[in-house]
Amino acid sequence: MSRISRKLQKWTQEMLDLPQDLLFDLPRLTLIGNKELHIENHRGVRHFSEERLVLSLTQGSLEISGAGLAIQAIQSNEVTIIGTIHNIQYIGTGEKP
Repeated sequence: MSRISRKLQKWTQEMLDLPQDLLFDLPRLTLIGNKELHIENHRGVRHFSEERLVLSLTQGSLEISGAGLAIQAIQSNEVTIIGTIHNIQYIGTGEKP
C-alpha cells in the first residue's frame, strides 16, 4: 500500500470517525473466555483440525491453537470457533505500517 494511500485512509477514518476494521478491512476478534472465538473479515479457511485453525486474511493469516476446536458457524466473512482456545497468533505479510 502506498504512502499516499495510507495517509488518505487515515484522514478518511479521522474525518468520518469510522472504525479502523471497516476502513482497512482488518479482522475483528471477539473472544469469550477461552471457550468461544468469533472472527469477522476473514478470507477463508486454510487449515482446520481439532488442535489448529488457520484463516486467510486480507493481509496475512490468523492461527488459532487449542483443544477440541470445532467450527460452530461459518459464513463468507465470519466464523465462530468453540473449544478450548490456547493461543491466537496474527501472521502478517511483512508490510510496514
